[in-house]
Formats: sequence, structure tokens, C-alpha cells
Amino acid sequence: MCGSSAPSPPPAPAPPPEQQDPGVTAARDSERMRRRTSASNTILTGPQGAPGAAPLQVKTLLGQ
Repeated sequence: MCGSSAPSPPPAPAPPPEQQDPGVTAARDSERMRRRTSASNTILTGPQGAPGAAPLQVKTLLGQ
């Protein structure tokens, strides 16, 4: 233990690149837009609820 020194720390990671690839940013933006439009298309009711009457089905016996 006498005369030993502490190990040197590992080198720092490289900083992230400043500019991103235009293809990557375009793909990310198009994916974000696709998710935004698909989420807005799933809302079928308004603030007052569903418009019109709900479709009802009469129960039938199995096999008829």
C-alpha cells in the first residue's frame, strides 16, 4: 500500500454534435406530426358528449 497512487479517471465523453443530420430531424418532425394527427382523430365526442342517439342492438338467442 505504500507508494501506490489512485487510478486516473476515465476520459470525459465527447460533447454531442452541434448540428444534427437533416434526415434525422425531418424524420423526427414527421413522426411527431403523425402522432399528433392520429391522436386528434380518435376523439369522437365533443364537450356535450356524443352527438345523436347511441346505436342499440336487440339481444337475440344464440344461433338465431
